Amino acid sequence: MPIARAAKRAAVRLGAVALAGALLAACGSGSSDTASDGEGGKVTLTVDLFGSFGYKEAGLYAEYQKLHPNITIKQTDTEDEADYWKSLQTRLAGGGGLADVQGIEVGRIASVTQQQADKFEDLKKYGADKLKSQFADAKWAAATTKDGAVLGLGTDVGPEAMCYRTDLFKQAGLPTDREELAKKWSTWDGYLELGKQYKAKAPAKSAWLDSVGSLFSIMIGQEEERYYDASGKLIWETNPALKTAWDTSVKAAEGDLSAKLDQWSPQWNQAFAAGSFATIPCPAWMLGYIKGQAGDAGKGKWDIAKLPGGAGNWGGSYLSVPRAAKHKKEAYELIQWLTAPEQQAKLFQKQGNFPSSTGAIEKVAGATDPYFSGAPIGQIFGDAAKAAPVQVLGVHDQNVNQQITNALSEVERKGISSEKAWGNAKKGVENTIG
Repeated sequence: MPIARAAKRAAVRLGAVALAGALLAACGSGSSDTASDGEGGKVTLTVDLFGSFGYKEAGLYAEYQKLHPNITIKQTDTEDEADYWKSLQTRLAGGGGLADVQGIEVGRIASVTQQQADKFEDLKKYGADKLKSQFADAKWAAATTKDGAVLGLGTDVGPEAMCYRTDLFKQAGLPTDREELAKKWSTWDGYLELGKQYKAKAPAKSAWLDSVGSLFSIMIGQEEERYYDASGKLIWETNPALKTAWDTSVKAAEGDLSAKLDQWSPQWNQAFAAGSFATIPCPAWMLGYIKGQAGDAGKGKWDIAKLPGGAGNWGGSYLSVPRAAKHKKEAYELIQWLTAPEQQAKLFQKQGNFPSSTGAIEKVAGATDPYFSGAPIGQIFGDAAKAAPVQVLGVHDQNVNQQITNALSEVERKGISSEKAWGNAKKGVENTIG
């Protein structure tokens, strides 16, 4: 779940979600096989993440510490995932400064399993093999090496939908019913056509969507093969599905349909409350972020509809334990608890992060969200998760995506040609990954 740029995330005020069914409380006790940090066997576990995993906001750390009085959890958080990954690579290379728990974005997990397996604990050592049945097969497999080592436990997945501002739609004379909109923008061409209608009557200083980079990322999330094929070959330049996503994004940029905002920038954050855009492609993890940025004033102004073009997935993460961690066993016990079905369901209740645990998915099937006009988020994202393709993950997925979205930003903000921007993306990928 990649989210925002500043070095530290401000506290996010999140709306409650109505969740069908009672959520079970998980219990357990921690023990230490390493040196404790202080008197009385107390242990401080360090957790280093990117963006908004939501554990602190959902009260899960506080709950775990109450269940385990000897444990204190200290989290550090880099908002921009690219900055986080760069720092993590430096620390892995040096072997120092690593936390007990490190977050890994799904676009990096192939790099971990294929190139850095010696830097992370095989969680089977602590009994993780017994958890396999709790997770979707694809989620589990992505964090497993060819020789069977399990290097991370899955947190969320990113089934996709479209979030939109009903108040801005009304002002522009567009329908606001989520079912009607899903029919009108069943294709991406239909989505852009509605964008043209919005632009013609839009409120002042309001665009159709936030960024063509987000449009590209959501579209490419609908594909099984994106940057690599199943053999591990880099195919992004010749992948027709990627070219379609590129051309659609360019069309939106050239049609002046976007607010020309860099995702995760301070200006983008402010735009949620300012009404600077009417729609934003939103994986499930985006819901909590929208609530945090739009605030209480945005409650009831947002809604969610089915995504144009079919189901897809954007994002999702893992929790891993570096071999250089100080408290490996306690770290494993924490991530096992955080990724258990009960906690994943609670996190969806508070944050919107859609579970990768099959048991949790069943628990949230009837969830609705009053902040998003009572949208049936359990159904919308649950249906998307079931229909989304199992994506081929490559070693440099995130790097390739970043170079492409950088190039699209040049079309969007600088007005350079699609051909020149494509060439710049190619150069960027070559320079980044060789």
